[in-house]
Amino acid sequence: MQKKKLYWQIPLLLFLIIGTIFIIRQQHSMPYQKNTGFVFGTIYNVSYQCEQDLQQEIEAELMKVDRALSMFNDTSVISRINQGQQSVDQTEEGRMFLDVFRLAMTVSDDTKGAFDITVAPLVNAWGFGFKSGDMPTQQQVDSLRQFVGYRHIKLTGQQGHERIQKSDRRMMLDCSAIAKGYGTDVVARLLKSRDIRNFMVEIGGEVVTQGISPSRVPWRIGVTKPTDDTLSTAGELQTVLNVTDRAMATSGNYRNFYYKGGRKYAHTIDPHTGCPVQHSLLSATVLAPDCATADAYATSFMVMGIDPAKEVLDRHPELMAYFIYADHQGELNVWYSSSLKDKINE
Repeated sequence: MQKKKLYWQIPLLLFLIIGTIFIIRQQHSMPYQKNTGFVFGTIYNVSYQCEQDLQQEIEAELMKVDRALSMFNDTSVISRINQGQQSVDQTEEGRMFLDVFRLAMTVSDDTKGAFDITVAPLVNAWGFGFKSGDMPTQQQVDSLRQFVGYRHIKLTGQQGHERIQKSDRRMMLDCSAIAKGYGTDVVARLLKSRDIRNFMVEIGGEVVTQGISPSRVPWRIGVTKPTDDTLSTAGELQTVLNVTDRAMATSGNYRNFYYKGGRKYAHTIDPHTGCPVQHSLLSATVLAPDCATADAYATSFMVMGIDPAKEVLDRHPELMAYFIYADHQGELNVWYSSSLKDKINE
């Protein structure tokens, strides 16, 4: 009786082995498509294993994100909210805006306001002020802080009838610190919906990966060494991380800064003080299950500094971080999560 069972199992095992070999050969022979373009004021790169070129579909998804979150698009959902509209569109773009808004509020609460999508007026005052040679006065900063604070804006209404309520109509929302990460997630979801198992999506340095690279190894993503290189021409890497089935985002002050009166000012603004941050952290790289979350926390950590950021990481085992900071002598040092150790490929 046992021999008869064994005889019946042999064809099944052969079928499974042959099927597995066929799938593996098909995966090896299937090409990787590579698409690149311009979106959100930066460059995107997508590499994915597929018989078809999906660039048109990819760009169609990115344009939805643009219509949801771009402040440079006067008709986007966020622009119309900034112009005074309260009701949120019952469209796919409206749902995208709500996804990002809710995540932003969650991260803001978790970081005690280090992440704040209402900080745009202060960012603009410091950024454009420097370019014209004038710094904002303390009086100007204090005046603008009246319109900054995530606790002064909230989502009301029932599902399908959501509204954005501001304590002051002059408040402005700016999701630029999370939009690239969210856009990367949107493209990754599109590829997964097409049953694509191996891909890398990158928008302006924010990355989502799955599976393996064309070299049949885990995706390797570089972390740029912080240098006073405002044009980003050097591109020297501090380290390379093996990133598979994860999202990664990096925020840093080493590219966006100005010198004034012999002092270096970063573009990262602390929402609590209304002024550029002044601490030793130069670059924060965060790995998370999704890129919007990684993007938001990377920005938060640049505001908070190393020690408060470590406290947040202790509460979130799903997050991993790689920090580059300057010591008292100005030398570069690194700190990273213990769970990240086996992913560092130096």
